[in-house]
Amino acid sequence: MQIATWNVNSLNVRLEHVLAWLDKNPVDALALQETKLVDDKFPIDAIRDAGYECVFTGQKTYNGVALLSKTPARDVVTALPDFEDDHKRVIAATVDDVRVIGVYCPNGQDLDSPKFEYKLAWFDALRAWIADELARHDKLVLTGDFNIAPRPEDTYDAEKWEGRILCSPPERAALERLLEAGLADCWRLFDEREGRHRFTWWDYRNGGWARNAGLRIDHVLATPALVEHCRDCKAHVGERGRKRPSDHVPVVADFAI
Repeated sequence: MQIATWNVNSLNVRLEHVLAWLDKNPVDALALQETKLVDDKFPIDAIRDAGYECVFTGQKTYNGVALLSKTPARDVVTALPDFEDDHKRVIAATVDDVRVIGVYCPNGQDLDSPKFEYKLAWFDALRAWIADELARHDKLVLTGDFNIAPRPEDTYDAEKWEGRILCSPPERAALERLLEAGLADCWRLFDEREGRHRFTWWDYRNGGWARNAGLRIDHVLATPALVEHCRDCKAHVGERGRKRPSDHVPVVADFAI
């Protein structure tokens, strides 16, 4: 079973990218972030014509998440329980016998911003909910754009990024608490990457892609029952070199189940 994540930075702009990628990479489930579409504008028919079912929750201009799957999704959740939030950042469903949770985590903007406090509170709520989900599902994948680079080697310039937004100790601690709840970073199961293959995001500004000024902020976290069957986890970096690309690329984990 292959489970993927991709922040598409507007599904309206990049629907053809997604459909072309799925045609070449027919994963079993794909979590999308930053769809930036209200629900009545979601391209259900085009996605079904490509052989996928979809569940989604969105809003205009910002945020928005979706889960595409070859088989119908069950027991769908579209928000963090007990956390008041107008942002559409969570989609969860059971695909076959795997609980798949896609998230678009807050960016935080800056360490002294109210949005940073919101980010940390949001992660606390996510961790509490994930603990409940883990009690019910031994096969669970939590995936998406986490807006956190876990380690210095997940940045193109550790000296520049250490302690800044996306790489600060509080953010990394929040991600670590998710792992301690009973998840593992599938990326870390395999050899270290080099060059562009180390990262999942490159800024549009200042020639980020051309300079390989990237970060690894898109993750696939899984329970032990899945980790023991994980055969690969990698970024499809070629998508960043396309015309009008997203600033993120797909990340795919392959489980032998």
